[in-house]
Amino acid sequence: MQSVSAVIVGADRLGNIPDLLKGHNIAITHHISGRDPSHQKKTLNLPSGTELVILLTDFLGHNVMKAFRQAAQRSGIKVVACRRSVCSMQQALENCGLCQGVPGACPKDGMKEAVISGPTSRRHQHVTHH
Repeated sequence: MQSVSAVIVGADRLGNIPDLLKGHNIAITHHISGRDPSHQKKTLNLPSGTELVILLTDFLGHNVMKAFRQAAQRSGIKVVACRRSVCSMQQALENCGLCQGVPGACPKDGMKEAVISGPTSRRHQHVTHH
């Protein structure tokens, strides 16, 4: 089975997230911090071969997030947005259907919010756990 090519946007360091994604057969092809002012352009282009865009919401400004979301939407690429933590990433992957109950997954308890959208959906699904 071939891995899904993903671009991660946000944060300077990813911590354990690459290991989690690798376990779900998702390969990080590019990691973009989102700090460069050019990342706010409305005509932003994603690297070729991108199949998934992961937005780390606690490290991104609104305009950068909007630019990458629009670029993904124009290309018909699925978007997963969550906080930069293994637990939030796990929950977001489960909610968007990219992983289904992987053994050893983190409990959902400390998760604040995961926002999931795809190219066919215009509304966002908010998942909150207390």
